[in-house]
Amino acid sequence: MKKLIGLFITFLAFLSFSSIAYSFDGPLQVKNQFPLFLHINQPYLESASTENSLSINLSHSTINLVRNSSEWSMGLDMEITELTFRFRKNIQDFIELGVDVPFLSFSSGFMDGFINSYHETFGFPDYGRSIRPTNKFFYEVRRNGVLVIKGESGKIGIGDIRLTAKKVILNNDPVISLKGDVEFPTGNAKKGYGSGSIDAGISALFEKKLSEIFKTYLNFGVIFPGDLKGYETVKLKTFAYGGAGIESALWKNFSLLGQVLVQGSPYPKTAIPSVDRTAVTLSLGGRYSSGNNSLEFSFTEDPNTAGAPDFTVTFSFKRRF
Repeated sequence: MKKLIGLFITFLAFLSFSSIAYSFDGPLQVKNQFPLFLHINQPYLESASTENSLSINLSHSTINLVRNSSEWSMGLDMEITELTFRFRKNIQDFIELGVDVPFLSFSSGFMDGFINSYHETFGFPDYGRSIRPTNKFFYEVRRNGVLVIKGESGKIGIGDIRLTAKKVILNNDPVISLKGDVEFPTGNAKKGYGSGSIDAGISALFEKKLSEIFKTYLNFGVIFPGDLKGYETVKLKTFAYGGAGIESALWKNFSLLGQVLVQGSPYPKTAIPSVDRTAVTLSLGGRYSSGNNSLEFSFTEDPNTAGAPDFTVTFSFKRRF
């Protein structure tokens, strides 16, 4: 974790040498892909400003968590690929409405060898990955011996579809907005593609221009999940989250971004620390913009070794209209 903090500080120091100001386009489009949290209205950083846009986001994560407690058995050894379409429409400068449509695929993957070497080289904890068979799929969750989720490898399924509404309440500098969202149980909860219930959330979004170079983003919110309705029903709990990001418009068409998101666990106490402890994701990336289009790439790490993938790579395309 110290190495990641040092990397983030170095990143911010590098940004301070820039002296040319150009437009900003919001935080990285990154979502925590930890499979137990992914379908429970999983929060992600957003700009407080409204927009008209269509985004296509492709993320790939690697996860390894095989742990047992007196009540729970968590078997998560997989790679997850998610393709999400996000549409945002500003209605007469009054309110922004949006929809997120995700598609998911679980697999045994191909990255275990690389990840083991990566963790050994930098001394990062690995959830016990090194003692598991290489590239062996495992996705099974049980409570008191009763099956809750059993994932399938190599298939594609739709996730839970999310509807959003954002209202700007202060449109100067800073920009402040309130956002509400509802996620519908369109994904198969038994196979791990959805939660099986309606989830909701509310949040406050802030953004402020610090200089001609820097802009910051802050999000704070609360998620109200329904029950997880897999093979057995698990009652979930309300959790809070918060995140901050910084964007630097280095050149006319290119910016660098860094951000962190912190969230609680929606699960009742499992006595498995990697599920119960606060989840933290740290993302670094860059964005290239040309006209109404932009492309971004990011790398997301798990500095707290809890409630998040080992790492995630994300590619995004956005078209403003």
